[in-house]
Amino acid sequence: MIDLVLSQLANPFRIGLLVALVFTMRKTEAATGRIIPLIAGVVFVAVILPSTLPDPTGSLTEQILAGLVSNAIILAVVLAGWALATRLRR
Repeated sequence: MIDLVLSQLANPFRIGLLVALVFTMRKTEAATGRIIPLIAGVVFVAVILPSTLPDPTGSLTEQILAGLVSNAIILAVVLAGWALATRLRR
């Protein structure tokens, strides 16, 4: 399971989707809020990637659970980078 999480953490497509999720959330934050879109996006990416690009190393359920963990880690890094960039601009 740890190998699966590590391989997902290095997936550039997953990283790109989560960076785009944060940019979209920042643009629509006034209308949709912050928490619900982020949770929905993390779950969506965790389910859609293994469904469309299956990895033969684990079952679909394992891939989705590992995706939730890796997405949360990537999202935390992206949000921390966004907060740092915002602070440095002020």
